[in-house]
Amino acid sequence: MEAPKTLLEAVQYFSDAENCRQFMIEVRWADGIVRCPHCGSDKVTYLENAKLYKCSTKHPKQKFSLKVGTVFEDSPIGLEKWIPAAWMLSNMRNGVSSYELSRSLGVTQKTAWFMLHRIRKAMEVTGDAPKLGGKNQTVQVDETFIGGEPKNFHPERRERMRREVRSERVQMYNGTYGHKIAVMGMLDNDSREIRAKVVPNVRREVLQKEILATIEWGSTLHTDEARSYKSLKDKYVHETVNHAMTYVRGNVHTNSLENFWSLLKRNLKGTYVAVEPFHLDRYLAEQCFRFNTNRTHKDGDRFRKLMTQIVGKRLTLSELTGKELKAAF
Repeated sequence: MEAPKTLLEAVQYFSDAENCRQFMIEVRWADGIVRCPHCGSDKVTYLENAKLYKCSTKHPKQKFSLKVGTVFEDSPIGLEKWIPAAWMLSNMRNGVSSYELSRSLGVTQKTAWFMLHRIRKAMEVTGDAPKLGGKNQTVQVDETFIGGEPKNFHPERRERMRREVRSERVQMYNGTYGHKIAVMGMLDNDSREIRAKVVPNVRREVLQKEILATIEWGSTLHTDEARSYKSLKDKYVHETVNHAMTYVRGNVHTNSLENFWSLLKRNLKGTYVAVEPFHLDRYLAEQCFRFNTNRTHKDGDRFRKLMTQIVGKRLTLSELTGKELKAAF
């Protein structure tokens, strides 16, 4: 089945439950054979009236839907709403707010907010992704800070922040009285692929640990002259540019990453307005996903790529709301 090419085609096509079922089978199992997500058996029967599958093997969870084992699991929302939501988030260049999605799908704002975070979870790069760079390849590395300036806060808010004891979840990200979140980015000049993540600080041991884990040894690194990037020359060809003097030295620069930071901050400020630090990693995953597929994928292909990444990822409401305390770093 060829993926729809426009949002209108997607809404029309996936309004049919059978089309949703066939599409989910195609993106989950390349050979088209449905397998039980609990035991892996392919001896399953489709129960048409219940719109469920039943596994022939005896175990506690014989019946399952196509959402089991994906970011859609345990959701009462039907695929005819989940799939257009995935299309919108993957293809709308400026993102989509929970209020806009709520009006478009006919669900509550809280439901739309939870749906969007689940889809962003599917956009995240997994730990087994190949490293960036390589011999004779260049990777730009830079960091930025996300958050408002205290000088722009209302005086009452400044006073409240000074007095309050911030929750453990907030302190985990920006310190007891901090107001900005550190974000690190790495961009491969050849593949134009970017990786970005929240980091607890911009100290040398933190940034270099991420570089060593993400970039192939022997690559050429382009950074600014921050002290955090010192002592990398034993594993990389390290070139720097002094931003106090210039932003380009020959072919050495971090301007592509600066462009990404600009896009990210306009997206956060214009569409999402206020983002809590413990949710920022998923917003980064959303922006990176669209950036990485902007040149190589059309809308239908980008949507299909996202749908192939929904398996094996899970985000519960307890984890999302902080009842299960878990840091992004």
